[in-house]
Amino acid sequence: MTTPPDPHLDPAVLDPPVLDFYQLGQEQQRLADPRRSIEYLRTMDVLERNLPPAPARILDIGGGPGRYALALAAAGHDVTLVDPLPLHVQQAADASSLSADRPLAAATVGDARALPEPDASFDAVLLLGPLYHLPDAGDRHRAWTEAARVLRPGGVAVAAGASRYYTAWEMLAAGKLDLPGALDTAVGHLRTGRHDNPGGDPRMWTTAYFHDPHELAAEAAAARLGVRARLPVEGPAKLIPGIGGMLQDPARREEILYLLRLLEGRPSVLGTSEHVLVVAVAAREGRP
Repeated sequence: MTTPPDPHLDPAVLDPPVLDFYQLGQEQQRLADPRRSIEYLRTMDVLERNLPPAPARILDIGGGPGRYALALAAAGHDVTLVDPLPLHVQQAADASSLSADRPLAAATVGDARALPEPDASFDAVLLLGPLYHLPDAGDRHRAWTEAARVLRPGGVAVAAGASRYYTAWEMLAAGKLDLPGALDTAVGHLRTGRHDNPGGDPRMWTTAYFHDPHELAAEAAAARLGVRARLPVEGPAKLIPGIGGMLQDPARREEILYLLRLLEGRPSVLGTSEHVLVVAVAAREGRP
């Protein structure tokens, strides 16, 4: 049963700029944009190939308005969503209420660094958003260790990072390098991975951290998870002119996804992708 957010819960677990950005309500429709849909299609493709078979118990940490959680519930999984923003949780709960056959098991406000779930209670966990809004390495480690804590032995974690080597090209393609301070911001990404938006222009996103793909895998290993794969999500496809229209053509969409599957094992493609996924596994009892 989906639980609406408690209106008295404090959303201050988010940094104020992050809270302000997501309070604009844009996240609910972001992945429906034809050009951005490559992120959703590829992530779902990876999830379908790496998650346990349905019905698995899945915790979607930082699941936002529920795009992935609702799709996985519709596929027969038992999905709980946790997000720090009450608006997102309410949006997910409302959407779930329209899916009487396959609703979410629960949707609650919570912090990735202190999950309101017992130890070893899920077959799989998703971290598809929290890590790139935790610029502090200690906070990311706490999120990883919490994800590992709630996983059952042999359970699967799938986590996303935003790649620091893609963002300058995305800013160039979108005309954002003309915005005040944008070039310095892009150079900062390459040097430190840190992204700040002191001017508050929503076109420049919000406080974030951009990973080196190897760093993302190292974070999983530091939480005592066995890294199974590092995978590019979009690869260079998102930079192709007209990619949104191509993805709306079913035949061309399958061709693009097929090519990205062929390329996903090539380490050189990791740096060309806006997002990188790490698939990791919790140790089975009695094994390191």
